[in-house]
Amino acid sequence: MHTPFRMIVAGALVGLPLAASCAPARREAAPAPATSLPSMAGFGPEVQQDVMRLRDATAPFRDFDAAVTAGSARDVEQCIAHPPHGAMGFHHVNRGYVDTRIEVERPEILTYERGSDGRYGLTGAEYIIPYRLWPADSTPPTAFGRDLKHADELRLWFLHVWVWKENPSGLFADWNPAVSCPEG
Repeated sequence: MHTPFRMIVAGALVGLPLAASCAPARREAAPAPATSLPSMAGFGPEVQQDVMRLRDATAPFRDFDAAVTAGSARDVEQCIAHPPHGAMGFHHVNRGYVDTRIEVERPEILTYERGSDGRYGLTGAEYIIPYRLWPADSTPPTAFGRDLKHADELRLWFLHVWVWKENPSGLFADWNPAVSCPEG
C-alpha cells in the first residue's frame, strides 16, 4: 500500500490532526453527473443487492456537506494515488462507524475525487476494521461476499467498493485508474 494512504487512514483512526493546507478550498458537491451503475457482471444477486443498498445509503453524501453533517471528517490532508494504477481519492472517515461490524449502509470511509473546479464528487466507499478490534490473525471479516483484505502497515482490515464511479479494474479493486488526484 502506498505511504500517503497509510498516513491519512492511520491519522484519522488514532485522532491525529490532519493538516487542512492540502484540503480543497471549496467542499461543494460536484454537480450530479449522469452516473451509471458500476459493472456487477459476474456477481450473484446478494452482492448486487448489497451494492444497491450501499448506493441508496450513500446517495445523500454526493453532497459533501451532508456527509460532514452525518459525521465524516471535513478536512483530509491529501488525495491518495498510486501511479500508474490510479487513485483512491480523498478518504473521509466517519469515526462513529469504526467498530467490529461491517454494515452495508454505514461504510466507515467515503471516497471523493476533486474536480478541476474544486468540487468534490463521491466515488465510492471503504469498509475498515482496525486490528485492535478484530485481530489480524483471526478469520477475516466479510462484506459483499468477500473477505476484507489485510493492511498490516495500517493495522486494519479493508475493502473498497466503487459504487459512484466505474472502476475498469473492478468493483472491489483498491486503485481506480479512472480517479485522479489534483496536481500539487
